[in-house]
Amino acid sequence: MPLSSEEKRRLEEKAHELRNLSVDTVVWAGSGHIGGSMSAMDIMTILHHKYMKIDPKRPAMPDRDRFILSKGHIGVGYAPVLADLGYFDKELLKEYNHTGSPLGMHLDSKKVTGVEASTGSLGHGLAIGLGMAVAARLKGESWRTYVLLGDGECDEGEVWESAMAAAHFKATNLVTIVDRNRCMIDGPTEEVMALEPFADKWRAFGFEVVECDGHDFDSLAAAFDRAHAAKDKPVAIIANTVKGWGIDFIAGDYKWHYGGFDAEKTAKAKESLARHRDARLAGAAGGAGAAGKGGGK
Repeated sequence: MPLSSEEKRRLEEKAHELRNLSVDTVVWAGSGHIGGSMSAMDIMTILHHKYMKIDPKRPAMPDRDRFILSKGHIGVGYAPVLADLGYFDKELLKEYNHTGSPLGMHLDSKKVTGVEASTGSLGHGLAIGLGMAVAARLKGESWRTYVLLGDGECDEGEVWESAMAAAHFKATNLVTIVDRNRCMIDGPTEEVMALEPFADKWRAFGFEVVECDGHDFDSLAAAFDRAHAAKDKPVAIIANTVKGWGIDFIAGDYKWHYGGFDAEKTAKAKESLARHRDARLAGAAGGAGAAGKGGGK
């Protein structure tokens, strides 16, 4: 179902709030994986604030949907999402990745409420998510599992073993999302280890593929609606994004896979995010497809 103007505005405001909170968390921590946090934030926002069946007051609710952050290094973006929802006190973000803090750089499911699986060793998330999806089916339960992968992570062989198994078991209750920002720690993905033709690879492994603009809530909503309607094949959503989206001086730059902000850079980042929000809100008011066009490099 298409998003209403009110829904789009609410999602845009929330994504902006969460991007700012992620920047704050990087500052408190001293550094963090900011580039991938910014590229994935719209995906995490629409999942947690529209599509997923969750209740932070009942984090172990049996029929909750599961979210697996396979690209677990972007905890500096994911922890603010969870704190904002109320899974734990936002004050804990000020201790992110400090000695003794429950919030390590890669979030630990045994220490952080709301985290379904400890990730960060890349390639494992889809296998974990598939196991959860198959378990739900065997138990006759209707909850879904969502797995967010990085595109550089798709160099890992386990991703493709899991994809092959997901198609074999027709795991339509598993939704696979790839944050296709085209950057990884060592450089552009197509220079380090080319992934293209990327969509064709997923199709060859038995998936239906939906490509979308990962910074446009209308496009993301259409992709998730299609994934929920799947009957015979699991769906892979390839969300085309920009690393560092919303912060003009880091956007599209693989060197900002990880980094920190001094006071000057923090101010510049906040100013850029404000301009980005204004452009996106104007786009949201102007109609479908406009929201993803503001604030890039």
